Amino acid sequence: MGINTILDGFQLRFAEKKDVPLILKFIRELAEYEKMSDAVIATEEGLMESLFKRKMAEVIIGEYNNQPVAFALFFHNFSTFLGRPGIYLEDLYVKPDMRGMGIGKVMLSFLAKLAIDRKCGRLEWSCLDWNEPSIQFYKKLGATAMDEWTVYRVCDKTLDMLAQKFHE
Repeated sequence: MGINTILDGFQLRFAEKKDVPLILKFIRELAEYEKMSDAVIATEEGLMESLFKRKMAEVIIGEYNNQPVAFALFFHNFSTFLGRPGIYLEDLYVKPDMRGMGIGKVMLSFLAKLAIDRKCGRLEWSCLDWNEPSIQFYKKLGATAMDEWTVYRVCDKTLDMLAQKFHE
């Protein structure tokens, strides 16, 4: 059952197990837009395990006239300074032919309401530096760039090497 929105014909719903192929399709489309298709190694099996068995993240699907046109994948993080959880938006994707209709704004508004309902102190996400249309969109919504923070990452072999240091 979908959640009606202020956009006529547009509904949101939480993803179900049957949506895993659709979620992976959206992930691949987003990666193509971000020129990062080679980085996608996600599988339906892995998404099923992480999203629905281990419940490590959640997904909402946006449907326009009952057709899936957008998705957002998010999970809870925690602010020690606030002493409260937050929602971290990992990915928000709207199909190119559906952009400019307000779908992204509705999805972010829904996530903000969800954050408040869940007593979260923040809604956060990252954006690629070159993605100027998204940056301008986020600024219009009142989002603030956290320019004084730098994201650090360890993955693949580096993650393995760091984990090995625990045993040294």
